[in-house]
Amino acid sequence: MKGKIEINKELCKGCTFCVTACPKKIISMSAEFNNSGYFPAIVETMEECTGCAMCAEMCPEIAIEVWREE
Repeated sequence: MKGKIEINKELCKGCTFCVTACPKKIISMSAEFNNSGYFPAIVETMEECTGCAMCAEMCPEIAIEVWREE
């Protein structure tokens, strides 16, 4: 199964819940601020995503969307 993650960097407040929740450890924090002054989450290696959506489930800001392909 393959997945795709889209993180809205302007909604992200840098809580790191998605980083902790990702079983593949493919999400990290950006070194650049968003417009609100937070370091948003970014996807390092999209090709390793399985589409489990654990990151989206943990996001309190609803800043993550996940798509899954079979």
